[in-house]
Amino acid sequence: MSWVITPSFYSFITDADAKDYLTRVHAAEGQTLEPAVCLAIEAFIVGCKADGIWSAIKASCILAGAWTLTGALVPLAGTAPTNNNFVSGDYNRKTGLYPGATNSAKFLNSNRNNNADPQNSQHLAVWVSSATTAGLGNYPVYIGASAQSEILRYANNGSLSARSRSSSDNIFDTTGSRTGLIGISRNSATEFFARSNSATQTLSRTSSSPTSGNVGVFARGPGGQEYSNGRLAFYSIGEDLDLAKLDTRVTALINAIAAAIP
Repeated sequence: MSWVITPSFYSFITDADAKDYLTRVHAAEGQTLEPAVCLAIEAFIVGCKADGIWSAIKASCILAGAWTLTGALVPLAGTAPTNNNFVSGDYNRKTGLYPGATNSAKFLNSNRNNNADPQNSQHLAVWVSSATTAGLGNYPVYIGASAQSEILRYANNGSLSARSRSSSDNIFDTTGSRTGLIGISRNSATEFFARSNSATQTLSRTSSSPTSGNVGVFARGPGGQEYSNGRLAFYSIGEDLDLAKLDTRVTALINAIAAAIP
């Protein structure tokens, strides 16, 4: 009789979802991550569960921490995004994915349909390591679907602007740092929340039926429009959640990853 011994990677990780994610990253890269990186990821997942926001994250990637771009595009939740033109040199383990100063064709198709989440329960969020340049394209988009639905973008006038289930814009930040977590979340037919610069605002805007089409990251929609040139280390799409809690968890995650990598 012969025995086949299968190595037990990440045996020190106890959360099942964290272990599943790390195992899939390992399968994509063929090498284990540093224990401190693994523990940071587990702490993020466990913390999101404790905060009651984990189940609302339906499509997400940690665009940092992994050894390679291939590993970074392994989904934390949902379906893996489709990579459009990013190459290995665009990826930094500490700070995330960068489409270049004059991005014109690098973006991710999240493969999460804009209408997959309820009309009045939906969020979009990114963690920005370096802000997109105002003036790149017409309206550089961090993450969004069609212009008639929700978009999170940096407008040419220097303000952060968003559309949440509406074709009308809401400006929600004219002076912020433009880095860290930027997100929107709706749980009402008449208003939604927007967060940037560690502060959340309530914005009045009546919702409409969401259009069909996948959400894009670094651009609008699945085909790529209004490209941004910001560097992103995380994105999340899904149902309504507490943006302040997500901010706290993602910021701790990205800081812990950066500290763990030499």
